[in-house]
Amino acid sequence: MFQKSLQRSLVLSFAPPALAMLLLFGCDEKGGDGPPLVSNGPDTLAPSVPQNVAANTFSNTRIDVSWSPSTDNVGVDGYRVYRNDAAVGVTAVTTYADTGLSAGTSYSYRVSAFDAAGNESERSGQATATTSAGNVYLVGPNRAYTSIQQVVGLLIPGDLVLVDGGNTYSGGVIFSRAGSAAQPITIRGVKVSGNRPVIDGGTDVVEFNMNHYVFESFEIRNAGFRGLYHHANDITIRDCIVHDCPHGILGADQGSGSLTVEYCEVYSCGEGTGRHQLYIATNEDDYPGSVFRLQYCYIHDSNGGNNVKSRAERNEIYYNWLEAPYYHNLELLGPDPAGGVAEETAREDSDVVGNVLIARRYSRNVRIGGDGTGQSNGRYRFMNNTFIHYSSNPRSHIFPHFGVESVEMHNNIFYITSYYVLDDSEANWVFGRRVSGSNNWVHTGAGFPPEWTGTLTGSDPGLVDMAGNLLRPATGSPVIDAGTLTTTSPDGSPFPNPLLTPGYHPPEAVLIPVGTAEVRPLVGIIDIGAFEFQ
Repeated sequence: MFQKSLQRSLVLSFAPPALAMLLLFGCDEKGGDGPPLVSNGPDTLAPSVPQNVAANTFSNTRIDVSWSPSTDNVGVDGYRVYRNDAAVGVTAVTTYADTGLSAGTSYSYRVSAFDAAGNESERSGQATATTSAGNVYLVGPNRAYTSIQQVVGLLIPGDLVLVDGGNTYSGGVIFSRAGSAAQPITIRGVKVSGNRPVIDGGTDVVEFNMNHYVFESFEIRNAGFRGLYHHANDITIRDCIVHDCPHGILGADQGSGSLTVEYCEVYSCGEGTGRHQLYIATNEDDYPGSVFRLQYCYIHDSNGGNNVKSRAERNEIYYNWLEAPYYHNLELLGPDPAGGVAEETAREDSDVVGNVLIARRYSRNVRIGGDGTGQSNGRYRFMNNTFIHYSSNPRSHIFPHFGVESVEMHNNIFYITSYYVLDDSEANWVFGRRVSGSNNWVHTGAGFPPEWTGTLTGSDPGLVDMAGNLLRPATGSPVIDAGTLTTTSPDGSPFPNPLLTPGYHPPEAVLIPVGTAEVRPLVGIIDIGAFEFQ
């Protein structure tokens, strides 16, 4: 087995006046103690380069920079932040607020790490952000504007609305003035003692009917119908909690274009069979080529419907934890002709990479193709996901239903103790059955496609604690170093613009702060499943 890393887990410092001795213990690939490494000289090793650097606009004079922690053989002492390649600050934590900037100006940032001995890492990759060019509106009980509704009619491209946290605001907010692609309008909750502002009630708590908005750091609850409702293009929803709404987040059939939902938690939404935690569509006539991207989110415990139902032209489902839907974790279908977009307008494709999908109630985990309305006739790709099925009546993890062109599956864990990984008994294959797959792990009790190659079977994938939702590979797991990055689509159906290598781990059944998604290390051969052994 390829040794994933050398972990120095214990440092003992002896202190004769003229000599410091460090005793460092290694860790072999099975997790045991390796031979001690002894250093009789000074510390000359620099910390690792900071990863996952992100720059986010806070206002017209401030940009917030964040990154993932570095490691060091002795210990990281701090980080140096560079703006446009000039050092501007030092911090001991993994965030930095750069203030006093000019409005409407682009700035680039890099970060290095240093230790107490003065060793400094190379600088990180670059992250760029642009300060707001427009007006800044402050909303809060003690501000000039006490409700969000008071500012919605004033907004122009580049404007920023800052809403004080720790307070509850009335729902029924409608954003009906457009931003621009270069200068979106940003609506941001400012957390107070860690508390987001809450927007509560209304038929739709918040509605976007014009394009180019960023909406972040709010709690949305108690909708009469829809928590967040969009029929617009270029909308980003970030760092929001949505709960107790019949539809949690809904993108309409008409008027909807590209939507990104990231670092969000949605729970206790959905109702019956037709209302869902997330229900997304894109209008292929108005906004051809639109993308729905869901990333770094925690979607769980629905009251009804599916965790995620999408009719978007392209779905990019990356690095999420999806658990305990009423019906399916994912339902990736074609457009509903009743919504005004003809089924044959475009083919709907889905790239599903690096997710955890846990089914606890319904017999199917994921449905693709159609639901009796619009069919996608699409291409589907599942790579490095961890599928867990605890239903008392498991039927399949992936259920092609009605029109589907192709399905490919690589490096996935499929835990289902009976029936099938893929059940195409009700599929209408566009060109005949087109299936491929490589290096998947499957329980010995389940059937899997004969087209697969390199399949591993067993009774236990060797995860830390499946019952406790600790789904990383444990020492000695058969999925370690068992994946492949050489993947093949079914003949005649190459997947367009796939995410070739998973770059992050999903959140582990928790909402994580923006910019803190854990980088997935790739050393040697990739592991099977959503997590890499470390």
